[in-house]
Parts: sequence; C-alpha cells; structure tokens
Amino acid sequence: QVQLVESGGGMVQAGGSLRLSCARSGRSSNTYAMGWFRQAPGKEREFVATIRSGGIQYYADSVKGRFANSRDSAKSVVYLQVNNLKPEDTAVYYCAAASTLYYGVIYDSRSRYDYWGLGTQVSVSS
Repeated sequence: QVQLVESGGGMVQAGGSLRLSCARSGRSSNTYAMGWFRQAPGKEREFVATIRSGGIQYYADSVKGRFANSRDSAKSVVYLQVNNLKPEDTAVYYCAAASTLYYGVIYDSRSRYDYWGLGTQVSVSS
C-alpha cells in the first residue's frame, strides 16, 4: 500500500504564497504521475496540476502561471508552489498517485489515480 501525506497548507491573504508538500511512503511501485486536486465546500473535487514520471506537467487553466509542480525524487516528495493566491483558491488540496500507465492522455481525471492523501487546507482571505 502507498501512503501519501500532504502538508504546507495554511491561511494567507490574497496575493500570498504557500508551498504544499506531498510525501510518499509505503510499498514500492511504479508511479506514473503525481497529481494535485482540490475541493472547496459544496463543490466537487477538481483537478489542479499533475507531473508525469518523465517530467511533463499540466495545469488547470485557473492556476496556470500561478502554481508550479516540482519534486525531490530522492525524498519521494512532490511540491506544489502556489503563488498569487486568490479567495477562490480556498479549498482542501489533495495529492494523488497514479500507478497505471496511460498512453497519450493527461492525468487530469480523478479516475486515473489509485492513491490519495487526506488533504491539507488552504484558506485565502480577501
């Protein structure tokens, strides 16, 4: 079993920044993509960003230019740098790991991911 633990969330004012972390541990297995999703109160969980094992990244339009993936493979940690935060970014942010290889598709769907963390809260005040 793979465990994912997010951290780094908090309360910031609009325009502020945070760096979210996702630490992966547990059974060794192939991970083809790591993704970030978020869920605001009363809304469905939505895609935010993903980074494939080869380094290709993809972002939701709402966060392009403001959010950035990075990773430390030696530590099995992925990061999401979130800049210029807006009140509408307020949500619980979840990281996810995909252990199935899909060719020619973007890992922007919840169904592509096999393991999930419990989330970290990001709250942005205006």
